Amino acid sequence: MPIRAAVHHATHYRYDRPVSLAPHVVRLRPAPHCRTPIEAYSLRIRPEPHFLNWQQDPFGNYQARLVFPEPATELFVEVDLIAEMTVINPFDFFLEEYAEHYPFAYAASLRRDLAPYLERAPLGPKFAEFVERARSQDARSGRAWSTCWST
Repeated sequence: MPIRAAVHHATHYRYDRPVSLAPHVVRLRPAPHCRTPIEAYSLRIRPEPHFLNWQQDPFGNYQARLVFPEPATELFVEVDLIAEMTVINPFDFFLEEYAEHYPFAYAASLRRDLAPYLERAPLGPKFAEFVERARSQDARSGRAWSTCWST
C-alpha cells in the first residue's frame, strides 16, 4: 500500500477597501512531466467573478493566469493535492556515449538548446575561495582537478 501525502497551500490577502487586482500568474500545479503520481489536485480562487486560463511556460510547467474584472477586498488562492509517494530510482537513466567521460562536448544543435544553462557567471568571492580550497585538497591528494571552474 503506497504512502499518500496531502499538501495544502493557502495565500490570503485582505484589503481595507476595494482594490483593482492586476492579472496574476499562479504557479501552484505539478508539472505534467512530474514523476510523482498526483492523485488529486484542486485550485480555488476568490474573489468571484474571475477568469482563469491555463497556460504552459517554455519548460512545460502549468501556470494559471487570473484576471479579476471587478475591484475586490481580498485575494485568496488555495491549492490541495494528494501525491502518491512512490519509490523512484534516481539512477534510472542512461548516458549517451559522448558523455561517459568528463569533460565532454555537446553536439552543436544541443549546445544551442542548452545555451542558457551553459552560460557561466563570474565566481563570487566565497565560491572562488571554495574552489581554491578544493583545488589545493586535490593537489595534496594527487587527484586531477576538473577544468570546469575557472577563476
